[in-house]
Amino acid sequence: MAENKQNPIRDKMNEGKKPDPNDNKNKNKFSSFLIPVIIGMTLISMFMFNKGRSPIPVDWRTFKSEMLLEHDVERIVIVNQTFAEIYIKQDRLDSPKYSEVLNRGLNKFARTGPHYQYNFPSVDNFITMLEEAQVNFSDDEKIYPGSEVRKDIFNELLAWLLPVAILVVIWLIIFRRMSGAGGGPGGAGNIFNVGKSRAKIFDKDTNVKVDFKDVAGLEEAKLEVMEIVEFLKKPKKYTELGGKIPKGALLVGPPGTGKTLLAKAVAGEANVPFFSMSGSDFVEMFVGVGASRVRDLFKQAKEKAPCIVFIDEIDAIGRARGKNPNFGANDERENTLNQLLTEMDGFASNSGVIILAATNRADILDRALLRAGRFDRQIHVELPDMNERAEIFKVHLQPLKLEKDLQIEFLAKQTPGFSGADIANVCNEAALIAARKNKKNVQKQDFLDAIDRIIGGLEKKNKIITQQEKTTIAYHEAGHATVSWMLEHASPLVKVTIIPRGKALGAAWYLPDERQITTREQLLDEMCSALGGRASEELNFGRVSTGALNDLEKITKQAFAMVTYFGLSDKIGNKSYYDSTGQSEYSFTKPYSEKTAELIDEEVSKLIDEQYSRAKKILVDNKEGLSKLAKILLEKEVIFTEDLEKIFGKRVFNPDEMPMVDTARKNNANQKKKKVASKTVTKKPVNKKEAAVKKKAETS
Repeated sequence: MAENKQNPIRDKMNEGKKPDPNDNKNKNKFSSFLIPVIIGMTLISMFMFNKGRSPIPVDWRTFKSEMLLEHDVERIVIVNQTFAEIYIKQDRLDSPKYSEVLNRGLNKFARTGPHYQYNFPSVDNFITMLEEAQVNFSDDEKIYPGSEVRKDIFNELLAWLLPVAILVVIWLIIFRRMSGAGGGPGGAGNIFNVGKSRAKIFDKDTNVKVDFKDVAGLEEAKLEVMEIVEFLKKPKKYTELGGKIPKGALLVGPPGTGKTLLAKAVAGEANVPFFSMSGSDFVEMFVGVGASRVRDLFKQAKEKAPCIVFIDEIDAIGRARGKNPNFGANDERENTLNQLLTEMDGFASNSGVIILAATNRADILDRALLRAGRFDRQIHVELPDMNERAEIFKVHLQPLKLEKDLQIEFLAKQTPGFSGADIANVCNEAALIAARKNKKNVQKQDFLDAIDRIIGGLEKKNKIITQQEKTTIAYHEAGHATVSWMLEHASPLVKVTIIPRGKALGAAWYLPDERQITTREQLLDEMCSALGGRASEELNFGRVSTGALNDLEKITKQAFAMVTYFGLSDKIGNKSYYDSTGQSEYSFTKPYSEKTAELIDEEVSKLIDEQYSRAKKILVDNKEGLSKLAKILLEKEVIFTEDLEKIFGKRVFNPDEMPMVDTARKNNANQKKKKVASKTVTKKPVNKKEAAVKKKAETS
């Protein structure tokens, strides 16, 4: 056996070099690209070579007058009874009229010939014409054509191979696309790797630059996720006390709250291999491919344990089984889910592999997937509050050129209910608006315009609206503003506009309070405020329009929720027909009788009618202010809180100026104290001697 000697020069050159995981992929791509190029170059060269050898076509008149009668023709060969090849004498080829023959590209056979080719319709006709042309020739000068049967091997081979080659190319293209060219380990560029995992692997060689510092506003979620990273870094700290490392964590929350960003931060912070893929990557048109990819994913994960596997949008394969009416029990998605359940916590142990998943539809996931032992923790990533929004704004405002003294707290207050993705969109939109206006920095008004653009849509100032429609819209929006200004629990008004935005002809912006629970009074005030627009139309014009569609839809859903979900109806009582699980395994079409359904309809109609009458009463009491507000709207098209304060005065329900609840409680407590004080009688100390004398006098 030969010894494998070490080469110190080669070892020194390769020192410090890391193997590139994309080398195999690049080689496969290069080879798959190189093969068609080689085949194409070969065909082109053969065609050019054949073209260089092929004779020049010539017509009968030129052949007869310039070649045959000039005695330049050496011989004629009839090939396959279809055409004649003409050979010119070697000493005549140097003549200028034959320069075309010698100057042909790639024609090293120019001297040997054949030099010209004549295509005739009939062999007999050609021979007759040839004899007639040589009537005056002597026997030595006459040319007698020969005959030859020839097979064109190249053309026959090409005619047989070309269709086969086209079919092979089409087959390769189809299956390369179906199997995801280049995907998976080692480059799954063919049909045999279709069952391989498509997970992207992030390790020490492919670092992720996102860390927990880039995730703002998710302090509680970060703590739980950071603990998972700590499990992997220092496992003995927890296992020494008898604890077990959690097998999985599920990130649950609305879209845009930062679930995927949190997973990226985990990949950046953890010094372990990180597998990232989407739930839809398991789905394929082939039967059994999803389960095969799950097996391959966990096989790779076990080889690189300890590691983290992140599955984004897991609801694509984690939907509850038996809920799909289009397929039977042997659904491919259900088979994939069954394999995932087995791999996460089945008969075989999965030590060192932590599953991290994200979804915004946790209510439709299968119960077996959510149980302890598979996903031990459910981390809720909710919409940020005002303080968290301020932290998110600080992150997204860093690359922007801002004006001085821009208050981030003000921006956070103006964006209630915005997610982290919405805030990022606001910052980007504000920068675009400032650039559109040729500003040198992004100002406060640009952010307000960006918020309006995202909420209401783009302004359509050129939309054609008649004066009558404009007046109706102005009184409609003025009705909303007036009723909300007079109600205690209605959201504070920011501005009202009658400029069309998106699909809306007018809009009113409010700043709702961020509360966790809502009382009956607050819901009723919101309904009354929403009905203020239609009530204003009826009072001022004696008719109503379709402009209140959005308001009616909102208050109808709200009224049904109050009666059927929240138990805020006296007749229905403390009952809720809401199913928070989303499973509905034992539910009926309606979990109540027809009589109860009629009662629900009556209660909903009663709630809406009462608030509509209440809105009309408020507008009648403030009709003068309503008219002034509508006229200002028609004139300016946009009004703000200051305009309402000039007409109606400051809101008496402002909690910063007059806390109604605390004041009422103090007043009630003082009144009770006064009543108790008026009823009680102060008693004097009793003298025993006087009492005895008095008692004797009464008995006598």
